[in-house]
Amino acid sequence: MAQVVVVTGASGGIGRATAVAFARRGARVALLARGESGLAAAVRDVEEAGGTALPIEVDVADYEQVEAAAGTAEKELGPIDVWVNVAFSSVFAPFLEIEPSEFRRTTDVTYLGYVYGTRAALDRMKPRDHGTIVQVGSALAYRGIPLQSAYCGAKHAIQGFHDSLRCELLHDKSNVHATMVQMPAVNTPQFSWVLSRLPKHPQPVPPIFQPEVAADAVVYAADHPHRREYWVGMPTVATIVANKFAAGLLDRYLARTGYKSQQADEPAEKAANLWEPADENRDYGSHGAFDDRSTGRSYQVWASRHRGLVTGLATGAAAAATVLLTRGRR
Repeated sequence: MAQVVVVTGASGGIGRATAVAFARRGARVALLARGESGLAAAVRDVEEAGGTALPIEVDVADYEQVEAAAGTAEKELGPIDVWVNVAFSSVFAPFLEIEPSEFRRTTDVTYLGYVYGTRAALDRMKPRDHGTIVQVGSALAYRGIPLQSAYCGAKHAIQGFHDSLRCELLHDKSNVHATMVQMPAVNTPQFSWVLSRLPKHPQPVPPIFQPEVAADAVVYAADHPHRREYWVGMPTVATIVANKFAAGLLDRYLARTGYKSQQADEPAEKAANLWEPADENRDYGSHGAFDDRSTGRSYQVWASRHRGLVTGLATGAAAAATVLLTRGRR
């Protein structure tokens, strides 16, 4: 039986790449997003990859729409096995240049959209005692950076929500699982359509990874949901660890570098998807504008998936070094 997967934010970026990654395994994928052109193109990508696509126009900030979308997905495709929360919105600007309504909208989409998606999934998965929910997070769930206060606040909120939910599922001894995937900087269209008040084009802080790296990590997490979270890319690992032990130092470092590192040299585009979909009449695809500066692989992700092998090699290397050192002393 083909796996049934729901992906929010499926018309572009990580969501689009994730939908295609599941489709390559023959999954039946419900694509939840707003933009008509982006959704239509995502359907083509999923079908060309070998999957079945069901496009559903939905604003994840509206719980009733999300609940109805979940019902449609199960009616058309069957019981949901995996629900992936990806959809988000954001504003690039200093905090005092973000209107309260814009901050609220970002929170409604980026945080409450995950809450609503999780609720719709759990209402169906818990009675069956089967299913997996994957929250697509970010290193910014641990470490806030300048110019993204609304987005960072929402990602921090998702992290806290995820921790609480996992505790409850463990308490219930449920076979429904929740895991979270913390992402690095990813080359997605968000930097072309995000509402920005910066003088130059927003950009992800290098090093930058292609969305397929993120998508592969999401699929792996869905297959191995017993780990509470996954970290993708060495920058994510370094950011989370450094913030744990030297948060004050990071404050000062980001105060000096955070503004410039998040802006490219070219002028900013005028598209903005905060209130209306930017891909209503234009397909942005999975990739953003930084293909020439992005990598399609992560050695850290490979090492994370093969921790036993890596540990064994490290132990063997340490043992060999000890033997050589002992012989040298003799």
